[in-house]
Amino acid sequence: MANKALSTRQKMRLRVEPSQQFGKPRNPLAALAKARAAGPHAKPLSSERHEAKQALRKVKLVADEDD
Repeated sequence: MANKALSTRQKMRLRVEPSQQFGKPRNPLAALAKARAAGPHAKPLSSERHEAKQALRKVKLVADEDD
């Protein structure tokens, strides 16, 4: 079985590919999807109900003095 590890004099080098700014993109649809405006999804209705219940609990109930 061959020794696949690097010997002591060899160094690991990362290959740096030339940038593809001026070349044809790999997937032309990917650039369109990246440029499209995307945002967060809407909150579920159950979380909105839960927040409303929490807000009601925080509000202090005070009787009207106008009566």
